Amino acid sequence: MTAILPGTDEGLSQATSLLRAGQVVAVPTETVYGLAARADSEAAVAEIYRAKGRPAFNPLIVHVGSVAHARRLAQFDPRAELLAKQFWPGPLTMVLPLRGDSGVVPAVTAGLGTVGLRLPAHPLMLALLQQLDLPLAAPSANRSLGVSPTTPAHVAQSLGGAVPILDGGACTQGLESTIVALRPDGTWSLLREGPVTREVLVATLGSEPQERDAGIEAPGQMARHYAPGKPVRLEAVTSAEDEFLIGFGPVAGHCSLSESGDLAQAAARLYACLHQAAGAPHTRIAVAPVPHQGIGAAINDRLRRASA
Repeated sequence: MTAILPGTDEGLSQATSLLRAGQVVAVPTETVYGLAARADSEAAVAEIYRAKGRPAFNPLIVHVGSVAHARRLAQFDPRAELLAKQFWPGPLTMVLPLRGDSGVVPAVTAGLGTVGLRLPAHPLMLALLQQLDLPLAAPSANRSLGVSPTTPAHVAQSLGGAVPILDGGACTQGLESTIVALRPDGTWSLLREGPVTREVLVATLGSEPQERDAGIEAPGQMARHYAPGKPVRLEAVTSAEDEFLIGFGPVAGHCSLSESGDLAQAAARLYACLHQAAGAPHTRIAVAPVPHQGIGAAINDRLRRASA
């Protein structure tokens, strides 16, 4: 039986005690639910890997409760300060040079000299981080390569009853954070598309991202990810009898990302529809075309990886 911790002072206190003791707790953010453990404990981080079945070469994002805390973990240059001022709290992760005295264990960074940091906007998660005053490693609260969870029910379905869940309701963004790597040479790379779009980042930083093959530097870079466990066909305007159709705009389906063609609504509903499709009796999944502009680029990135 899954332990659901209410989004109250009592629930926060319970979650804080569990996390401080080195246990894992599924926590809400504005993007997706995360599987959190203290980032300064090898034993606690091992529990994340154990619960997720996650490859040890895939780094984890570290969540903090303030910009000041983030500065204690990583080296901030003027670009990092600008992005933090503009987008934190919010769905942006920055990959920055790790400070030698950060206390973040190598299991979090996959042995790299960088760390992915985020200051989340969900009020319950922020309250938890500030009450705990510890950095939390928190990948999505699902089995590795599976569909990311946006409700407590999704977490329970994926991980079973072993992990307590802090109930913060349904996630408002529904799509993982954008990940940006700020390089020491003044360039930057877009490692994962997300709610903060490429266009907005280019306008803010004043330069285009530089693509480079530096291996896996952040979550969500593996070719196959967000998989619902069935074959997925993209750009579908009709479906076969054995296909569960996820619609968008004028393409109706068994469920729709957004009947009105609203990309923000589609992002928020993406994983809910994939979870519904995974649980349906159909043996395959078809997904209607989604425009690539704005946050649609991030939606299509997730769909491409789900279909790999």
